[in-house]
Amino acid sequence: MPRVVGVDIPEKKAIWVALTYVYGIGRHSSMEILKEAKVEPSRKANKITEDELSRITQIIDRKYLVGGQLRRDISQNISRLKEISCYRGMRHKKNLPVRGQRTRTNARTRKGPRRTVAGKKSVKETRG
Repeated sequence: MPRVVGVDIPEKKAIWVALTYVYGIGRHSSMEILKEAKVEPSRKANKITEDELSRITQIIDRKYLVGGQLRRDISQNISRLKEISCYRGMRHKKNLPVRGQRTRTNARTRKGPRRTVAGKKSVKETRG
């Protein structure tokens, strides 16, 4: 298995797909990296030479923030928003959707499973 920036990428996939296994590299950036490194995107990852692999790694190190460093950067940005108590920071603290989605219905991914609250008793039940 070839290693790129500390991540084992799958051998049997095309190199442009295999690069997307690195956190922070998507389809578009994968194609741009391969174009700059002058590597054919459709070649399998196990057919890449050491020279090509080193060129890909150098481009990623030079131009992209990936892996643990990217995760750290994102979490620092979120903690900064929480510290300054801006609207987005408050939404992160309360574990609610941050980007303007509705919360009356939906938003179950962010809010978690439903917690049923006992409703008021009806008028008929209190008389009898």
